[in-house]
Amino acid sequence: MREGLIPTVLGTVVSASGATLLNSKYKLVGIGVLGFGLAHVVLGAIDLVEHR
Repeated sequence: MREGLIPTVLGTVVSASGATLLNSKYKLVGIGVLGFGLAHVVLGAIDLVEHR
C-alpha cells in the first residue's frame, strides 16, 4: 500500500463529516473538524507525491 494513502482517505472522510456539521447548531465544531480533515488530506497528498 502506498505511503500517504491512509491519511488522505481518512482526511476525506473527516472532511465530509465536518462539512455535514456546518449546517447544524455545532457550526464551530464543524469548522474545526473540516480543517482537521483538510490538513490530513494535504499531508497525505504530500506523502503520496513525495514517495512515488
